[in-house]
Amino acid sequence: MAKTNMVEREKRRARLVKKYAAKRAQLKEIIRSPKSTPEQRVAAQVALATQPRDAGSNRLRNRCAITGRSRGVYRKFGLARAKIRELAMRGEIPGLGKGSW
Repeated sequence: MAKTNMVEREKRRARLVKKYAAKRAQLKEIIRSPKSTPEQRVAAQVALATQPRDAGSNRLRNRCAITGRSRGVYRKFGLARAKIRELAMRGEIPGLGKGSW
């Protein structure tokens, strides 16, 4: 099991990302746009830099839904590899079985 504070930190980051997503997209569009003036661009860059650090989506980390493990997490299932194996062996993930050839 991952530390509880690490899991809670990820949840807090996810809320921040969701909260600031629209504003960040708008500011980034102003920065990228060839039609915006240099003053607008600088103002948008400053506004983007003053937002909380955890508001960026690249700060999120995939974690296992059961254990909170951060490594070896499969996006399709949202579970760590060890938990996928356990659940697959018990037959609790529909359509997933042990490979054999």
